Amino acid sequence: MNIVSPGSPVTSEGRRALIDQPDTSRLVRALRERTGLTQEKFAAKLGVTFPTINRWENGRAKPSPLAMKQIEDLLRGLGERGEDLLREFFREES
Repeated sequence: MNIVSPGSPVTSEGRRALIDQPDTSRLVRALRERTGLTQEKFAAKLGVTFPTINRWENGRAKPSPLAMKQIEDLLRGLGERGEDLLREFFREES
């Protein structure tokens, strides 16, 4: 049986669940930098506003479960360049 902590996104089989991580700001910034996007362009890619990305990166707010799924999908799209962040911030669902 999988136990997912409160606030973790509920995922379908074979997906990863967010590991409780106090520093999601580092994840957001690292992903944005790896994609080579400005905060404005990264915000547009995720369908949020620039101030939202800014708050995430500065630790004043955390991404919603839906935004975390989009972040996970972007990491998967990076292939090998995103594997280390996937391992650090997400875990395999069994």
